Amino acid sequence: MLTDRQKIILSAIVEDYVQSAEPVGSRALSKQMRIPLSPATIRNEMSDLEQLGLLDQPHTSSGRVPSQKGYRFYVDNLLQTTALDQKTVVALRDVYAQRIVEVERMIQQTSQILSELTQYTSLVQVPTLREGKIKHVELIPIGNGAAVAILVTDTGHVENRHVKLDEQISADELVAMVNLLNSRLKDVPVSRVKSHLYREIAREMSVALEHYEDAISVLDELLKDNGKTDDKVFVGGTTNMLTQPEFRDVEKARPVLEFLEHGSQLQKVLPRFESGGMHVRIGVENDFPLLHDCTVISATYSIGQTPIGSIGLLGPTRMDYARVMRIVEYVAKSLSRAITEAKGG
Repeated sequence: MLTDRQKIILSAIVEDYVQSAEPVGSRALSKQMRIPLSPATIRNEMSDLEQLGLLDQPHTSSGRVPSQKGYRFYVDNLLQTTALDQKTVVALRDVYAQRIVEVERMIQQTSQILSELTQYTSLVQVPTLREGKIKHVELIPIGNGAAVAILVTDTGHVENRHVKLDEQISADELVAMVNLLNSRLKDVPVSRVKSHLYREIAREMSVALEHYEDAISVLDELLKDNGKTDDKVFVGGTTNMLTQPEFRDVEKARPVLEFLEHGSQLQKVLPRFESGGMHVRIGVENDFPLLHDCTVISATYSIGQTPIGSIGLLGPTRMDYARVMRIVEYVAKSLSRAITEAKGG
C-alpha cells in the first residue's frame, strides 16, 4: 500500500514523463508546487517506489521512468478524470453530426478522427455478419445462369456472393424468390437463421417456388461464413508510431508497423466486444510479444443496448492515459448513438 506522498510522486512522474519522454529527476519534482519536499526526501521515496517495481531507472545517474506496473497502478488508482478540451469536442461532434447512413463509412471516419486527434494508431472493428439483423436481400442476374446475391444487415455489413441459378428461371420467379426471402428474414438475427427458421423457410420455398433449390442455394451461399472470426479492422495513423520517441529506432518500429499493415490477427489486439466496457492493456498484458512496449485502450460500441464492435488506440506505454481514455469513451458513445439513429433504433 502506497503512502499519500508516494502516490503524489508516482503520479507526478507518470504525468511528467508522458509529456517530456525524459526520465524525471528529484530536483525537477521538488520545484513543483504540489510536492513541497526536498530533493533528498523525493529521492528516498523514488528509491522505495523502484523497489516496489513501480519505477525504473534507465541509467545510474538519470531520473526515473514509470514501469509497466507503475502505469497500471496509476491507471487503476491515481488517474484523474478530466473533461475533453473544447477543440476536441467540436471536432468529434462535427463527425457525428453528419447524416451518414452507411455504417462502414461512419466507422472508417471514426478511425481517421481518432488517429488525428491523438497522434496514436487507431483500430476500429467493423461489425461482422453474425452480429447483425437482416435488413434485406437482393439478387442481381448477370447472365448465363449467374447472379450476385447480396445480404445487408442493420449493422451496415454487406455480404455478397456469386451464385449459379437454373438458366430456365424466369424474372418473375426471381422476384418471388427475393420477396419471400425478405418477408421471412427481415429483422431476424443472422445467428438465428440456421436454426429451425431455416427449415421453415426451405419448406415454404419448396411449396411456393418451382426452382426452390436455387433459393436454398442462395441462402446457403449468403450464410456460409456465419460464425467466422476474421473481423475486419480499420487502422488509422499507422505511421504515427514513428513520431513517438520510443519507436524512432526503425528496427524497433518495423515489426509493429508490419503487423499493423499486414497483420491477419488485428482483431485479436482488441478485447472481444461482448465483454463490454473500457479496457486498458499495458505492455505485457497484450497478447502479442511485439506489442509488449505498447498500450491499447479500447471500448465497445453498440446498436441500442447490443454491443457490435470495439474501437481502440494503440501507442507506447508512455501514453496520456487520462485524455486518451476520455476520447475513446466519448467516441464509443457517439458512434453508438449515431449508428443507432441511422438504423432507426
